[in-house]
This record gives sequence, structure tokens and C-alpha cells, in this order.
Amino acid sequence: MNFRAPFLPALTVLLLSNIGAPAAAESNNRLRLHPRNPHYFLFRGKPAVLITSGEHYGAVLNLDFDYVKYLDTLAKDGLNLTRTFSGAYCEPSGAFNIASNTLAPSPGRFICPWARSDRPGYANGGNKFDLTKWDEGYFKRLKDFVAKASKRGIVVELNLFCPMYEESQWRLSPQNAVNNVNGIGALARTNVYTLDRNGGLLAVHDAMVRKIVAELNGFENVYYEICNEPYFGGVTMDWQHHIADVIVETESELLRPRAKQPTPDPSQEGNKTSAPSRKLPSSGGVGGGATGACGLHLISQNIANNKAKVANPRPAVSIFNFHYASPPETVAMNYGLNKVIGDNETGFRGTNDLPYRVEAWSFILAGGGLFNNLDYSFTVRHEDGTFVYPSKQPGGGNPVFRRQMKILHQFIRGFDFVKMKPLNSALNAPVGGGGRAYVLAEPNKAYAVYVAPAGEKPAHGEAVVSLAVPEGTYRAEWIDPMTGKVEKRETVKSAKGTVVLTSPLHQEDIALKLMKK
Repeated sequence: MNFRAPFLPALTVLLLSNIGAPAAAESNNRLRLHPRNPHYFLFRGKPAVLITSGEHYGAVLNLDFDYVKYLDTLAKDGLNLTRTFSGAYCEPSGAFNIASNTLAPSPGRFICPWARSDRPGYANGGNKFDLTKWDEGYFKRLKDFVAKASKRGIVVELNLFCPMYEESQWRLSPQNAVNNVNGIGALARTNVYTLDRNGGLLAVHDAMVRKIVAELNGFENVYYEICNEPYFGGVTMDWQHHIADVIVETESELLRPRAKQPTPDPSQEGNKTSAPSRKLPSSGGVGGGATGACGLHLISQNIANNKAKVANPRPAVSIFNFHYASPPETVAMNYGLNKVIGDNETGFRGTNDLPYRVEAWSFILAGGGLFNNLDYSFTVRHEDGTFVYPSKQPGGGNPVFRRQMKILHQFIRGFDFVKMKPLNSALNAPVGGGGRAYVLAEPNKAYAVYVAPAGEKPAHGEAVVSLAVPEGTYRAEWIDPMTGKVEKRETVKSAKGTVVLTSPLHQEDIALKLMKK
């Protein structure tokens, strides 16, 4: 099928329409890597760790979802991040055994960047899509979502793409030839996100990315994730690098005076070689190295489930995200990148709070800078996070758990964490009682310790922690991660460079705040 003749002229208009957005000035308030410690963020001029327990990514694309109520709930619960999908991907009802899945809109209630045509026949109700036209209602909804998140101090991770795991997702994709009127997308789902086998869809990807980046250019509370779980469904690394470069190039174009902006050649869109990413020198501090901040907004790359060593990192990428990263070995494996290491999806470990609370505390105390629990209590008609899901749900989340994430957030903010780094070498011996411990420290001043129960199973008892610390007097507080209550306070002295502390009796896990007086 020769799609180029009818398709590319229309796409020319689509691409040219992206460049006219107003340029955003470099803002001191925007989310960026912290210049003194790029394992963390700087947001609105203050050091930040992003911690949340958020919905399953359908807040914008699902027209039935009341995102104002949802964002109000996150803000009330003291959380500062949400993850949402662009609409290039959605799911059928029942996918992955998820009850009331926000990524699975009811028939006729799906909205995405592309406008509906006048031709009926979309697989989940309503007319087919025209990949050469934008749905301005979508962009109004997207920008309103980001604006309302901004007012509540919430950062939005906008995930641009997601692989088609199974044929059931591909059957619902606007990119599938059966769902659009443009005569493209008649290919295997595993070829969609490639540079050489995409059947013309790469130009669609580029245009969508440019449009979204232009529309969100003025917002300070956004970062872009290239693709969710690109290690499935045939997504290639070259394609991911290409999309990162498109983001950087688009933002660079938006910063130039309009008179000097080049007119893009859409016939080459998706086929040209992107310009090399720019490196920025580090301003020093913990870690050092190149920050890699190439545009106004940070770019995230989802690397692997659980753990992996990042090979040949793209300079444009500032956040390396993992899923199900428990135990958090991937933080140590990639700490030398001097970028934020995140765990932005949890699940498949039952529905109880303990496994996900342990995952959160362990990851942050291991040196991670971002954590997102996938919270299935947020659904249509339960945007306040009160849905009671069945026991077979592939994850957890509930109001009590979100309060526990607030406790973690308050705990880490109780330190000057930008000056801290992982320091498990300060543990003189394994934690008594069989627990697993993580230490984050500003040596000779502040120590944050988290003790997870052996096997992540409730175990009533005490934890004995022996720490190598410089001589001096220290103030210790033992905190219950479930309640936030300080269960024990004491003052201890370092004898021959060691302090030994015994926690109060606790049911599951325990945290220690140790500050030199």
C-alpha cells in the first residue's frame, strides 16, 4: 500500500502546526536535577524526592475519570507525583486481571491526541481516528490536568508510548490500520516502535511528540517518559533514542526566536538523523559528572523490571526508571550515572501493604529519588481512592497505604538529603533479628536507617543496629513507618567509632533517624 501520497501532505500541516507555540523561558521553578546532587530533584527552588501512590495511568485518556477529585486526594495525602499515559495506548477491559482499570475506558469514552474522523468503526466505539488531525478537546483536557496538578504541587510524568503487549491492545490502537482512515498501520504490533519496520508510523510518532511538547512547553511540573516497559513488544533502543532526540530538538526550536525557526521538512520527518544530544557540565556536589539536561523538561527512560545495569546511557535522559525494583539493587548498580534512579511501578506481590511499603522505604533509603506505587483503589467513580478491589488484583493501594507514603516523604524531608548518599558500609554487622537494613547518610552528621523484616513477613521483635560513626553524641529517634509515631527517643555516644542501638518492639518494619548533636 502506498500511504505516502495521501498521508504526508496532510501530515505537513500537522507538523507545521506544532512550531508556533510560545517559547517558555528558562524557569528556576521547573523540575530539574539538583545541581549539587543529581540523584535528586530541584522543584520550585527546593530539593525534592518524588513519592506517590497513583492511579493506573488513565486520568487523561479516560473521559469518565474525574481527575480533579483524584489530584485533590493525592494532595491531601501529601504526595507529589502522578504518572499518566498520553493516549497512544489503551487497554481492553479485563486486561491483566485488573478490576475497574482506568486505562480501559468504556466504549466511546476514550480520548487521545488524534481527532475522530467522520467514519464509524473504531474497535471500542465511535468513529475511526484521523492521524493527520489533532483532537483539541484532548489537549484542553491534558493541559487542564497538568495545570491543576501544578496548583497542588504535583509533578506529572507523561508517558508518551507503551508497547502493545498482546493483540488485544493492538486491536484498540488508533495506529492500527483498522482504526484510522489514513491507510497506515497494517503491520505487526511488534514493528510499531522501530525505525525501519514501522510502515510510516514513525512520522506519526514524531508529530505527536512535537505537538505534546509544544502544548506543555510552559509547564514547570512535567517530565516525559519515552516509553513504558520498552523491553516488551518489539520496541527498539534506536527508536527510543530517536524519540528522546525529538523531544530535545523540539524544545530547542521553541526556545529560538520565531523568525529563526526552520521550517521542518515533513517528508523527512521520522527518517532524518537527530542531532547529537548536548551535555552540560556538572556544578559539582555529591557524585559530579554530566547532568545531561538538554532541554527545558527532563526525560525518563524505563530500563527494566527489577534491575539492570544501564549501558551506554543517552545524555538526554535524566531519569532512569525501573519497575518492581525490590530489593533495590538497581540503585547501587546505576548510582554512578549521577542521575535520578526511580521505581515507578509496583505490583504482582499481592494486595497487602507490607511488600509495597518495604519496596518504597528500601528504594528511597538505598538512594533512589522517585517512587510510584501503582494504586488500584483509584477508579472511575472512586477517584478519592476508596475502591475495594478483589483479592486477585495485581497490586495494592488504599488510603492507609497512601498515609504511609506520606510518612516516608516526611521522613526523608526531615534530612538535608541532598547532602546524603547510600552508606550501607556503615553497618558493622547484619541487623539483629534477621532484618534487612539500608543506610542513607551525611557522614558525621545525619544517618537515616530503614530495617525491613526478614522475608517481608510480619515479625514481632526488636532490631539491633550497629553503626560505624565518628566520635560524638547523637540523638536517635525510632519511627514506626506504619503510623509515623516516634516509638523511642534516646541520646547515645559513639564509643571507639561505633554506636549500637536497639529498636523498640515493632510488628513489621522500623526506621531510625540519627543526628549528631
